[in-house]
Amino acid sequence: MGHDWYLQLLNTGRHVPHPFKYKSFLQASISWNDYASWPYIQARSGGGSVFSFMIWVYKFGFDIGLIEHTWDWDRYKDDDEKDELV
Repeated sequence: MGHDWYLQLLNTGRHVPHPFKYKSFLQASISWNDYASWPYIQARSGGGSVFSFMIWVYKFGFDIGLIEHTWDWDRYKDDDEKDELV
């Protein structure tokens, strides 16, 4: 449990040619979780993004990605609905 805040800028959709389909120029999230965790930092490139950076400290998380595959909000919504049925 916790709270998440998201930001997406300049999204493309499914009607764009293949290399640019479902991409966002910038995606970021800030999270506050009820459960503490060990701190870590992750930086990566490739696998759907040009550059992605994540940091987690205690209960706080921050994530930013440049030219990254767009997060699938419909899938998250479907997962939440399935959890409610169980």
